[in-house]
Amino acid sequence: MGLKDYFESKQGTGIFATADPEGRVDLAVYAKPLVIDETTLAFVMRQRISHQNLKGTMHAAYLFMESGGGYEGKRLYLTKVREEINATLAAAMRKQQPEIFAEGDDSNKFIVIFHVDRVRPLVGDSSSE
Repeated sequence: MGLKDYFESKQGTGIFATADPEGRVDLAVYAKPLVIDETTLAFVMRQRISHQNLKGTMHAAYLFMESGGGYEGKRLYLTKVREEINATLAAAMRKQQPEIFAEGDDSNKFIVIFHVDRVRPLVGDSSSE
C-alpha cells in the first residue's frame, strides 16, 4: 500500500520530531501529511518550535501510530525541500482533520514540503516501501 492510500485509510496519532542546531530534540502532535507523491509530502506548520528548528537543520522525522491498539504504524524520515504560504491549501488540509486544528485558528500557516528519505514500520528495523 502506497503512502497516499495508507494515510487516507488509517486513523491514528502523528508525532513530528525536529532538532535545533545544538541537537535539542522537540516533539509535537501533528496531523497526517498531505501526500503529494510517494516521495513527497507536506505538512501545515505554524511559526513554532518545529518550524523554527527546520531553519537550522533540514531533517525531521514523523511517527504515525495507528488507532486500535497494538503497535502498527510508520516512521518517516524526511528532508525539507521548500516551504510556502498558501492559505487556501492550508485551510483545505485543516478541514481534513479538524480534531487537530483549533476552530478559528487564523495564525500564520506554512505549507512545508518534504522529501521522504526512508519509511520504516513503527516497530522493527526493516525498511519498507
